[in-house]
Amino acid sequence: MNDETFSLQPFSSNESLPNLKIAGNIARSANQLTITYALLGNLEEVIIVTQPELPTRKHQLWENTCFEFFLGIKDSEQYWEFNLSPTENWNVYHFDRYRKGMQEEVAFTTLPFSVHNQSDSLALALNIDLDQIVTPNQALEIAIAAVIKLRDGEVTYWALTHQGTEADFHRRDSFLFTL
Repeated sequence: MNDETFSLQPFSSNESLPNLKIAGNIARSANQLTITYALLGNLEEVIIVTQPELPTRKHQLWENTCFEFFLGIKDSEQYWEFNLSPTENWNVYHFDRYRKGMQEEVAFTTLPFSVHNQSDSLALALNIDLDQIVTPNQALEIAIAAVIKLRDGEVTYWALTHQGTEADFHRRDSFLFTL
C-alpha cells in the first residue's frame, strides 16, 4: 500500500484568512483509492452548504466549499478531476490534456463518500475502486486541493502547492504525489 499525509496551503491572499487548516491522507492499495480530508478551525467563517435531498452528480461544485483531487497517469497528459461537496454532491471530469477535452467521466454513476460536520471540524472520506478508469499497475500522479468559500464572500483556494501566479489546480507540476 502506498499512502501519503497532506496539509493544504492557501493561495496567497491580501485578505486575512480565518484560522483554518486542511489536512488528510491519501492511500492506494492495488486499485482501491482512499482519501480523507479534515477541515479544522473557525468554521463559523466558512459557508458549508447542507442539503436534505439525495446526493447527486452536479456541475460547478467548485463555486462553493468543495474538496478536490486530480489523478493523472504518469507519462500521460490525460487526467481526472474529482469534486466532492459537503452536500455529498459530486462529479468526476476527464481531461485529454491540460484544461482540454473536459467531459463528465461516465464510468462513475455514483461516488459514495461520507461527510461529518461538527462545530469545529468537517471530515470527508472517500473509498473508490479505480478499475473503471486505470489499471492497478499504472502509476498515478496526484494533486489535492480544496475551495473554501467564506461568509464574507471571499473564495479561497488551497492546494499541496501553488506553482503559478494564479490558483490553478490543473497544473501538472502540482501533482506532487505518485501512488
